[in-house]
Amino acid sequence: MRELIIQKLNEIEKTHNIRILHAVESGSRAWGFPSPDSDYDVRFIYVRPPEFYLKLEKTRDVIELPINDMLDIIGWDLNKALRLLHSSNPTLFEWMSSPIVYLQTEFINQLQPILDQYFSCRSGLYHYLSMADGNYREYLKGDMVRAKKYFYVLRPVLACRWILQKHTKPPMLFSELMDAELDEKMKPAVNRLLDLKMNAPEIREIARVSELNDYLDQAIEQIRNEIAVFDVEHHADWAPLNQLFLQTLLDSTAPISDDKRIDLAAESILRRYKEAFAELAK
Repeated sequence: MRELIIQKLNEIEKTHNIRILHAVESGSRAWGFPSPDSDYDVRFIYVRPPEFYLKLEKTRDVIELPINDMLDIIGWDLNKALRLLHSSNPTLFEWMSSPIVYLQTEFINQLQPILDQYFSCRSGLYHYLSMADGNYREYLKGDMVRAKKYFYVLRPVLACRWILQKHTKPPMLFSELMDAELDEKMKPAVNRLLDLKMNAPEIREIARVSELNDYLDQAIEQIRNEIAVFDVEHHADWAPLNQLFLQTLLDSTAPISDDKRIDLAAESILRRYKEAFAELAK
């Protein structure tokens, strides 16, 4: 499947006239608890030719390609990705932490040193609490539930506990979160469920696990109360992202339009912007 994914990504580059900067696996495979029939959720960041960003008209900044039932591919434009990073979008932090990487460029090496300064504990807490609470109420209240849904509540609950205690972005792997944040008395039940989830089809239903439901009820309420008095502030600086954006455009080897005059003019403008931002950063 890896070879097919890389092939599809290469086709996307040619079809959409882009360069993919970073492509990873997201979802259960990246979290470390895939089912035998889990699909592949491929996510990537891409850059277009420099002249594209100097146009007045708005254009779509997302590429979505549901290839088939097993392969789902979505990409964000560099401009969109960096703006979302500035607002501490938790999804983007997960992409950057994925242990399964399909394509990688120098972009990630330039991004990693500044990544942590854009993580907002408050944004992360509200994101993961909303995910845990929503999935819990929708999927885990019946007598019979899908085993996989427990992990779509457990993981964000543990991510919240990580943030509350460590004030840093949570790790991608569920096993790391579980080792650090799950109560010892709950680990046997979760390990049994994890074994079932990873060896049964996605649609497998089981009887509701009362022990886990009681734990999740209490954990979600406790997190909600702690967030209410959480006072860690987050202040993000645009300058490093502006510089990274311009540098990536200048370094990009994405295919360019046939109009060389437009391309050369765009490059000249970008270099001037880069010089101006460098002066401001001094």
